[in-house]
Amino acid sequence: MIGRLHGTLVERDGTRVIVDCGGVGYEVICSGHTLVGLPALGERVTLQIFTAVRETEIALYGFGSAQERDIFDLLITVKNVGPSSAVGILSGGHDPRGIAELIAREDVAGLTRIKGVGKKTAELLVVELRDKCEMKLLTWGADGTLRPAAQPAGAGAVAGARRRHPLLDQVAQALAGMGWKPAEIDPVLAELPVEEGSAVEDLLRQALRAMRNL
Repeated sequence: MIGRLHGTLVERDGTRVIVDCGGVGYEVICSGHTLVGLPALGERVTLQIFTAVRETEIALYGFGSAQERDIFDLLITVKNVGPSSAVGILSGGHDPRGIAELIAREDVAGLTRIKGVGKKTAELLVVELRDKCEMKLLTWGADGTLRPAAQPAGAGAVAGARRRHPLLDQVAQALAGMGWKPAEIDPVLAELPVEEGSAVEDLLRQALRAMRNL
């Protein structure tokens, strides 16, 4: 199976591109999100590849980032969401993080605004992928720094954040990445106990349950 292509972008036609690798041109189907970030024809490009083997053909799907490939891999595990449908979802106007946030927040209405996603599919995405998307968001944000959306608004907030347990800081970062505001996050984390052996994943689940009950 082909997992990665690095070569020269030689052709673009709709959602399909051709990447020349050592004289061999590979036709790759890309999402709108990846297409926007492609270089000009004649320049070098690297794509993460998913190889779909069918009875009559082999199709290559390309992604400009590991995050997009991660979300694609999750989407195609859902019933009735194949590679083409997953690429359609990734072309629906949200970046990969945005799609993960919609699923993690159980935003069925937001998902159905993506072309080709009906209510039943949106509900399946939430039921089957919510926890996995929560963990993806946590992984993407676990870099030791606060995201801009999570930056405290004033000195008092900064002081409170410094007194907070480091694990809770990571939970706060993940929640902020899902769209929650600091004013919603801080009261919940203030009531969340951190015990010996606590894991970030468990604390995030507890926090999300409390957030949804607000």
